[in-house]
Amino acid sequence: MRLPHFRAAASPVHRSTVWQQTAAFSSSMRQFKEISVVFVEPDGNRVKATGEEGTNLMELAHENDVDLEGACEGACACSTCHVILEDKIYDDLPEPSDEENDMLDLAFGLTDTSRLGCQVELTPEMEGMVIKLPAATRNFYVDGAKPAHH
Repeated sequence: MRLPHFRAAASPVHRSTVWQQTAAFSSSMRQFKEISVVFVEPDGNRVKATGEEGTNLMELAHENDVDLEGACEGACACSTCHVILEDKIYDDLPEPSDEENDMLDLAFGLTDTSRLGCQVELTPEMEGMVIKLPAATRNFYVDGAKPAHH
């Protein structure tokens, strides 16, 4: 039995068509805004950090050499990225999930505006926000480990 022979149709691709498709794709890509916040470390040291909209606070801290741990690497399975937010920012955020609340129950120095940094993403409304770090976390308190860049 002989199989039929298929031949690809020749269709020339014009440079202008490719450019138009590329331009349409590029213009549809979302432009992320840079947002600056200030982390206040337990010793009072203030660290200005800038990141793209949508970056979570734990990643932002790591990218800017702020001592915020994140032992579970953002899986919402520990409380080592615990941060304390300003009232207005805290009130504007969606409610923490049950999983986040369970982890926050384990956090050192829990406050009414505590959140896990891995669960809070930068938004334009956070420009200039001050984020306080608690005096200790369970992992820092025990072994003195410092976060490393990933």
